[in-house]
Amino acid sequence: MTEERITPGKSKKSSALLELLRKNISQYFMFIALIGIMVIFTITTKGVFISSRNISNLLNQMGYIAVLAVGMTLVIIIRHIDLSVGYLAGFLGAFSAIALTFWGWPVYAVLPVVLILGVISGLLTSTPIAKLGVPAFVSTMAAGLIFRGALLLVTMGTGTIIIRDRLYNAIGNGFIPDLKLFVLPGNRHFLTLLIGLIFIILYIVNAVKSRNKKLSYKFDVLSPSLFVMQLVLVSVIIGYIAWTLSGYNGISWSLVIVLLVVGIFQFITTKTPLGRHIYAVGGNPEAAELSGISVSKITYIVFGAMGLLSALSGIMYASRLHSATTTAGLGFETDAIAAAFVGGVSAAGGVGTITGSIVGALVMMSLTSGMNLMGIDISLQYIVRGAVLVLAVVVDRATRKNR
Repeated sequence: MTEERITPGKSKKSSALLELLRKNISQYFMFIALIGIMVIFTITTKGVFISSRNISNLLNQMGYIAVLAVGMTLVIIIRHIDLSVGYLAGFLGAFSAIALTFWGWPVYAVLPVVLILGVISGLLTSTPIAKLGVPAFVSTMAAGLIFRGALLLVTMGTGTIIIRDRLYNAIGNGFIPDLKLFVLPGNRHFLTLLIGLIFIILYIVNAVKSRNKKLSYKFDVLSPSLFVMQLVLVSVIIGYIAWTLSGYNGISWSLVIVLLVVGIFQFITTKTPLGRHIYAVGGNPEAAELSGISVSKITYIVFGAMGLLSALSGIMYASRLHSATTTAGLGFETDAIAAAFVGGVSAAGGVGTITGSIVGALVMMSLTSGMNLMGIDISLQYIVRGAVLVLAVVVDRATRKNR
């Protein structure tokens, strides 16, 4: 048996990669978990888990939780929590169903009204927190009980409100139309593949610009070889998702909404003064106040955004079910909080990304989908999901000192 020689170059690259993983393990934990989950369920379900139909259903089911996870990420970053978002989403989903079914409102009137109500609800919930210093846990729990009662009140006597508006229901069940410019093998969705290619190009261009900007400021960046490896890996993932979705109806409107929400809030948190202020408040509220940042104003803005996204989540959920029920919103806040923590948000505040929360939502929803395909009992599913959440928090605590 011959012993493989490790050249100094290889050793240096391996050490750099290990050091990168060690310093950023809380951020990479979600990717490691997602890859592991996909491999395990692909094997145990004999490939059903990664079929085009299941991946499409998985992303559609993830939509309303992913939207909530984006808002919850901002809330946790500023060192708060929001326990009211589940029942707020359920109540506003029921409001939209009533407006469409009983009041005869058109969709283009219902959607903006519901979103505005979501913002107002978020602002009202945050008032005791921002003005009186009431702990967010208490204020949002009380608001959640109020929204729960409101949901039961508006659905009293009906139980389930059936939504028959086709345009509204397309939000949670429809797919973008194809261009039909080419006939691809397997009758794949051409527009989905084109969008995937555009996303790959945009990602590479943005990553190169970001790296060059960091180099101009003499910041630490990945070595050229690791940077190219990262570009290739992410591009392959985007391409694989686009190829898989193209085999079953293409990209859904629900996924389009999630991508738009992620794009908007990613831009706000990384490219605007508001985003910097949010992270500053999360890092040290007292220092942020002394530096001229209004902590109460940031609290209002973040909870207002959370209310807006709760309304959008309620619309997506009611649309997907074609109905509003008394149990709508039950457990949504738990799933959103779990997605945020698994996605790398720190319980201490000041740390977290929008894209990370989406990956966290995908991890949690993949667990549910895979275990359902395997026929695992619901009680064991809760145990597994709870264990993953605990592990994510433990990783965050273990790596906080390094950060």
